[in-house]
Amino acid sequence: MSSEIPRTATAQVHHAIKQRILSGDYQPDEYIRESSLARELEVSRTPVREALRELVSEGWLEAIPHQGARVVAWTERDAREVFQLRLVLEPMAANLACQQMTPACRERLEALAIRMEALSEPDRVSPEARNEIAILNHDFHRELILASDNQRLFNVQEMVVSTSIIRRNFDQYDHQALQRSMRHHREILQAIDAGSPTWAESVMYSHLLAARGLHETVSEPPRRPSMHQAT
Repeated sequence: MSSEIPRTATAQVHHAIKQRILSGDYQPDEYIRESSLARELEVSRTPVREALRELVSEGWLEAIPHQGARVVAWTERDAREVFQLRLVLEPMAANLACQQMTPACRERLEALAIRMEALSEPDRVSPEARNEIAILNHDFHRELILASDNQRLFNVQEMVVSTSIIRRNFDQYDHQALQRSMRHHREILQAIDAGSPTWAESVMYSHLLAARGLHETVSEPPRRPSMHQAT
């Protein structure tokens, strides 16, 4: 029997919406309608409403009076401010994670790194692969922060920082940038295996500095039609 705790309906809806934002299915400035989402996910409107409220408080959505919840559109200034926080929080998290790492967490990080490395091979990089890399990358960083065993650090990261790891930024990564990102992930794992918190912290800082330029200078990509677009 699985030891995992079943998700509540609200948690299931929360996860589904967040994954759709990360994958690009929900696009910036797009409205999410309670009724249609409830029908699609086969839940009542109450957990949908609660999940939307949580996602607004976390910064994934914004509440527009008399219209509903809309996916947040990020600007260069937003990216700059978020990276200012990430450069403080995530190296700290990597340092703490190195000290608190469990075999199970190390195994999950390894699996995520391997999958991203496979998807970033030149003959496999496609829009779909980039979407998946972005989601896996989000999970890799989140797993490291969870491994820090610092609940307040995790809470701040979830509220303020995680929305910066968005699919559209990986559209701007050329092969060299993708490979550099993969090498950084691999080196963080090497630092963890070596039991060197300072090394892990340093690599994470370099990793974020390398990513910051791309995240802060990209413009929004052309919008594509979406089956969820409000009329």
